[in-house]
Amino acid sequence: MISTAIQQLVNYGLDTGLILPDDEIYIRNQLLMTMQLDSFTEPEGEVCYTDLEAILKTLVDDAVARGVCEDNSTARDLFDTKLMGVLTPRPSIVRANFEERYETEGPEAATNWFYKFSQDTDYIRRYRIKRDLKWVTKTPYGDLDITINLSKPEKDPKAIAAAKLAPQSAYPKCQLCVENEGYAGRMNHPARENHRIIPLTINDSAWNLQYSPYVYYNEHCIVFNNQHTPMKIERATFRKLLDFVALFPHYFVGSNADLPIVGGSILSHDHFQGGHYEFAMAKAPIEKAWVFPGYEDVEAGIVHWPMSCIRLTCADDKRLVDLADKILTAWRGYTDESCFLFAETDGEPHNTITPIARMRDGRFQLDLVLRNNITTPEHPLGVYHPHAKLHHIKKENIGLIEVMGLAVLPSRLKQELFDLADALVARVPTAEYPEALQKHAAWAEEILAKHPDLNGDNVHLILQDEVGHVFAEVLADAGVYKLDEAGRAGFVRFLASVN
Repeated sequence: MISTAIQQLVNYGLDTGLILPDDEIYIRNQLLMTMQLDSFTEPEGEVCYTDLEAILKTLVDDAVARGVCEDNSTARDLFDTKLMGVLTPRPSIVRANFEERYETEGPEAATNWFYKFSQDTDYIRRYRIKRDLKWVTKTPYGDLDITINLSKPEKDPKAIAAAKLAPQSAYPKCQLCVENEGYAGRMNHPARENHRIIPLTINDSAWNLQYSPYVYYNEHCIVFNNQHTPMKIERATFRKLLDFVALFPHYFVGSNADLPIVGGSILSHDHFQGGHYEFAMAKAPIEKAWVFPGYEDVEAGIVHWPMSCIRLTCADDKRLVDLADKILTAWRGYTDESCFLFAETDGEPHNTITPIARMRDGRFQLDLVLRNNITTPEHPLGVYHPHAKLHHIKKENIGLIEVMGLAVLPSRLKQELFDLADALVARVPTAEYPEALQKHAAWAEEILAKHPDLNGDNVHLILQDEVGHVFAEVLADAGVYKLDEAGRAGFVRFLASVN
């Protein structure tokens, strides 16, 4: 039985091209060593398999039963990654493959290959990504992408307890560091034996390309500094983003902001996120054209989008870097009390930018989204952050991906929306809702008032649609200039101040 599973994994490696026929006996022996087995019985007949997940489960279950692997979710993930690491070619081979494709077939062929490779090695677990819930909601700003993330493994209590007892280590310094490539992992750090990265040069400095293991959208990649250095939005950031899209014109790339609340989840390591995907914000039109004095050659304007976005387009990337730097410098020091915008309070800076780069019809394009992280007693998590009444759906930071129009919502919502649907169909009074649903009570009353015809057939579609509209409100809350007359006048005042 276990010999069959080992041969299935070898066959999977051959079928995906991760290994070649000459490697078969060697790889089989490496798998036996990993499984702590010292013999192999050749299976009779043709060895077939249905999917990788089933093969790995068989092997890990056997390792657990024999005490080779502990029985908790994290230990199992560490062990199956170790098995896949046996099949994963060395970095030098992967890079040579990528570079050859880039040179002979072009950037898109190179990334197509690397993305499939990252899935074949199970670094991107296809079978987990499939569990994510996804839908699209039509809004006045375009079609917003809504996802409930179920692919990030939720740690079980045994794994959490084991992680607490695990010795703390500063190696690798974080999950983005180059030292993760091939790292075996531990209870408080994921295994990366099957992880490979592609070195890049942007702005004459050493950076790298990899994919996100959680893939929130097509070819969701991470571009990260070779050095473990903090996130910073500065002139050089615009240069790096435009260098990247020059190398990979079919990809967009953007950076989270560099301040808490409006920044990303990892501010300790300078990195960008990109991919082969067009978000609603990229499709949104210019609502008000603008000419910056001295930059008449740069097409510019305010984008019709709930977050405050300036779009710059020009064939000359150097002109974009210069103008973006001017806008960033102006914004960092900009205060407009009438719009409740303060550059700093008590010496703490509040203004920064979330920048996104792409190629458009052979020209370079930068979207600069204005951010501010000021807090008040009324809005302790941030004035330009989802307000409290929306926290039942989205409480976390609004990072780069959300800014562009894709909601990454917490996994708890899957069950909550399912239970809420039942309560709505049964017209259960909100006062009688269980504790987990109480936070949705006011929203549920609004939904029933809006949809008196709500029933068992349409409730799930209605709820999905309403979640999408809550996300549109989340984006409006995070916008520094509101989509009203005063907000638009304030936005124009800022643009006029850039010189």
